[in-house]
Amino acid sequence: MRIRDGFRALGRRRWVVVGLQLAAVAVLLGALAYAFRDAWEEAQPRLRHADPVELGIALAITAAYYLLFTIAWQRILRAWGIRIPYFLALQAEMASILAKYIPGTVWIPAARVAALRRAGIRDTALILASVILEAGLSAVAGVVIFFAALAAIGVEDAPILPLLAFTAVCVVGLHPRVFSPLARRVLKPFGASDFPPLPWRTLLGVMGFYGCTWLVGGAAVFFLLRSVGGDPEWTDIPYLGGVSAVAAIVAVLSIVTPSGLGVREASMYGLLVAIVPDGVALGATILNRLTITIVEAALLAVGAFAWKKRPDYTSVDPPAPQEE
Repeated sequence: MRIRDGFRALGRRRWVVVGLQLAAVAVLLGALAYAFRDAWEEAQPRLRHADPVELGIALAITAAYYLLFTIAWQRILRAWGIRIPYFLALQAEMASILAKYIPGTVWIPAARVAALRRAGIRDTALILASVILEAGLSAVAGVVIFFAALAAIGVEDAPILPLLAFTAVCVVGLHPRVFSPLARRVLKPFGASDFPPLPWRTLLGVMGFYGCTWLVGGAAVFFLLRSVGGDPEWTDIPYLGGVSAVAAIVAVLSIVTPSGLGVREASMYGLLVAIVPDGVALGATILNRLTITIVEAALLAVGAFAWKKRPDYTSVDPPAPQEE
């Protein structure tokens, strides 16, 4: 009741909240523009003469990353007894992507719940739990790849301690003995009763799959760097995938800026300058935001066009709790 009353109070003052958020974004972007003013002089001509072929390859790889990401969420839902077609899962993912441009991370899972409810799937607590698992497993997979790449290429000035702390919290929270009772308690207002612990094979398999998707994301950044005149090595792709993961984590944790605008770019730039010149890093960072926006807009358009043709889904009984 207190949470509901709090949201109602925010709703009555929504324009004040929106104004404060816009002011925060303006201040952040102004500070970043001032901090990157020297790198911008080098990046500007690189952006004007960006290689269209390399940029097109990066766009295609980025689209593949988004299309692959949905598969793991389907696997999590299926383990809990909800089978949905790929296209419906993709539509729900795209709805949450649209919601991430609204300041406040809470809108991302809310949009996914709303999308699946329109298809007749009304287990709100289970959907929210699956979104939390998806985010946690993806984050851990990305950080693991990042640390492995750091050890391989010898970068020493990365933010290791905050990432270690974040990873430790995720690993403990995602353990079946912790996650199931905690999710049941936190999501009780949404009708949560019980969450059968997922088998370790499922958890590790999903995390491994997310690790592969981050490598795909790293390949996209690799071609972005090449498009602005950079000369990264193929062996840098795992590090670039880890950079993408860390930047995405920072964007999700940012509750003020829409889609992590500004904070994501600052994180990516700061990690890219470890392997490429400042101008190349800034140019690739700007193009990364552009390619992400283009791909998301295209997938949103496809989802909106096909929204009236709802795919059928088949519910199955939840699996029996597994022995740990």
